[in-house]
Amino acid sequence: MECKEHLGVYGINIFNDKLLCIKKTQGPYQYRYDLPGGSQKIGEGLIKTLKREILEETGYFVLEYKNSRAYDFLIFSDDFKGCMHHLAIIYDVTLDENKRKDILELVHDGKNDSEGAVWVEFSEFTLENASPLILKIKDEFYNTENLLETKIYEKWNINKN
Repeated sequence: MECKEHLGVYGINIFNDKLLCIKKTQGPYQYRYDLPGGSQKIGEGLIKTLKREILEETGYFVLEYKNSRAYDFLIFSDDFKGCMHHLAIIYDVTLDENKRKDILELVHDGKNDSEGAVWVEFSEFTLENASPLILKIKDEFYNTENLLETKIYEKWNINKN
């Protein structure tokens, strides 16, 4: 069985017990809530990736970042006939609420894999509507134990909407 690796950089912004999320339109988290963020471009550092991805997916500029941590997930699915080892580097971010761009102007190649940003209450996240990253941040929010353990999803289904 082949196991592909994916490294992504993501930002967390919580306001009034709501998490800033994107709704995925592609990939293994399609039609689920996910954290804004994504893959590095060649030669791009972590913070540059963080700022670029959040701007592209939400329209918000990152003012401050702190509290970095890394989580990983093993996701097994018949949809992609194998597994994905997803390593997520996550930062708490402060966003510029006064300066926001329309995300349609930001991704010139048309390859944005999100429908834009939404604020979602933690109580709304479930295994059926959220990515593993969102579920991990929900565990953080509710102070669940064993946060650093690799989370394994043995029968992941890609939502068909």
